[in-house]
Amino acid sequence: MDLWNMEQEHYRGHRQRLRQRFVEQGLDGFQDYEALELLLQFVARQKDMKPVAKELIERFGSFKNVLDAPLDEVQQVSGVGSAGAVLLQAVKQAAARYLRQASRERFTPDNAQALTDYCIVRMGAEANETFRLICLDSSFAIVSEREVAQGTVNQAAVFPRRVMEIALEARASTLVFVHNHPDGKVTPSETDKTLTRALVLAAKTLGISVFDHLVVSRDAAFSFREHGLL
Repeated sequence: MDLWNMEQEHYRGHRQRLRQRFVEQGLDGFQDYEALELLLQFVARQKDMKPVAKELIERFGSFKNVLDAPLDEVQQVSGVGSAGAVLLQAVKQAAARYLRQASRERFTPDNAQALTDYCIVRMGAEANETFRLICLDSSFAIVSEREVAQGTVNQAAVFPRRVMEIALEARASTLVFVHNHPDGKVTPSETDKTLTRALVLAAKTLGISVFDHLVVSRDAAFSFREHGLL
């Protein structure tokens, strides 16, 4: 067997061993680059993706940061390609969808963590500030979720009238406001506090309650409710 065939045989064996490890133990025992390598194998069947996966980690710092990175920046890493970059974005969106549906099942007034986790994954890494409205019915089931405004890196224009129009369209009994801080600091600004007071007052006049206002980043969240600011 010549050298090229030996390398190919070794590589096929490595791919199979990596997949078998996942089948047997999930991702718990994987390093970040190995998890990326496993994923990228599915779009680069004839190429060794270990060096590519390691370069992604070296550039972005972690598995999570790779998934959070903009599509064009991921594609700049040699060997990823458009298919690999799209796959990684799809993995993140799939995780967000899973958490959103899980939060619909698990979210209760006494356990809001499932919803918070979803909001962090869904919005925390966005480059611009975005404001979303989550509408709940009288049983605290999520009946609607809408993006109300998207702005710049540090602000998004939110109009209470528009927020309440959406809430009425959804026949909401309770509301959750969510917005992200791209700079990573989740402490609300005075503008955030003023807006929240205006939204709570507008909702109250319509007989709608406000459960919380969450400020999220890539890794953290601030709850107005938990800090007594509602």
